[in-house]
Amino acid sequence: MLHINVNILNAGVFGGSWRFPGTDGTAAYRIEHYTAIAKKAEQAKLDAVFLADGPVLDPSVRHRPGNNLEPTTVLARIAAQTERIGLIGTLSSSYNDPAELARRLGDLDHVSGGRFGWNVVTTAGPLAARNFGRTAEPEHGWRYRRAADVAAHVVRAWAGRDDLVSPQGRPVVVQAGGSSDGRRLASRIGEVIFSADQDLGHARDFRAEIRAGAAAFGRRPEEIVVLPGLSTVVGSTEAEAKARRELLDEILPTAYARGRLAGQLGISLDGLSDDELIPAELLRDPDEAGGSQTFYRVVKDIIDRDRPTLGQLLKRLSGGGGHRIVTGTPEQIADDIETWYRAGAADGFNVMPDVLPSGFDDFADHVIPELQRRGLFRTEYEGSTLRAHLGLAVPALPEVAV
Repeated sequence: MLHINVNILNAGVFGGSWRFPGTDGTAAYRIEHYTAIAKKAEQAKLDAVFLADGPVLDPSVRHRPGNNLEPTTVLARIAAQTERIGLIGTLSSSYNDPAELARRLGDLDHVSGGRFGWNVVTTAGPLAARNFGRTAEPEHGWRYRRAADVAAHVVRAWAGRDDLVSPQGRPVVVQAGGSSDGRRLASRIGEVIFSADQDLGHARDFRAEIRAGAAAFGRRPEEIVVLPGLSTVVGSTEAEAKARRELLDEILPTAYARGRLAGQLGISLDGLSDDELIPAELLRDPDEAGGSQTFYRVVKDIIDRDRPTLGQLLKRLSGGGGHRIVTGTPEQIADDIETWYRAGAADGFNVMPDVLPSGFDDFADHVIPELQRRGLFRTEYEGSTLRAHLGLAVPALPEVAV
């Protein structure tokens, strides 16, 4: 069946979500925000809650709330207040020590009863680099070589924990990265792949490539779960959903949206008006870009294919970074999910509601029941660990670079 996580991104994935009527823009700074959503997700029988993170003080907090609570701290509290829901946390392989990571994450998996998954990220951007005393971010290829080595050491340390054996064997390894280096890393170590894609055909090819790559590493390709990010805007009618999306576009802080897009593309947007096209000569090939090549590719594909003005592109992305946005009734959103699933483009989705908690309440209360009526999503948990929810066995140990 489908696998569905909820990504708890402060007040919601949309850049203006914290300004949405009835929303507490500072709720993400209180632990109850996360535990309440996690309890709701468990009631809906979701596979896991997912926490993004970056080891950095982001100056964009001037324009919207940030993710300012460290993931393992939040997930430990969630674990204490839930029983079955999986717990996936993002922790950098670029700026953490593997021995310390193995202990901290292994302990969280143990005390949660085998519900933890580690999202391995190769932290991009100069802000994080400066936070660790570096003058520039590490080179893209180096970050992925380090990620493979760090992950291998962490997984082997988990496997050697004789006194604190995990009920699920060992934590699930989650990986996100659509660059050529990212795809190779996903094929080598990833069990759950968090991807970004706007196009069904491209997503289907990506999933096939990751599975073929896994087979080349001697792994079982059918035991890899690919979950694209999916932003949802739910309305009881199509008109209501459209009006909600239009309001979210209106309240998007322009300075935030411009700054985020400029950071993704690695260019300055100063002096460019909303009714102008982004000059093609400023854009590089995604494989030559620094930062996150995944989101660079997604945004560049939109620019090349649709030729939007800057203002149109900002609204298209709505400050959310590049994940696909689906706006509609519960039935229409379920139709979209089913189409991608049956086409082999996804094993499920990492759902990123427009506004939290209201957007997730709408998804859990109306979209999930529709998927259950179609026989596409569980009505009860069959196991108590994250691996059980995902249908994953414990894979062979990855090789360690020498």
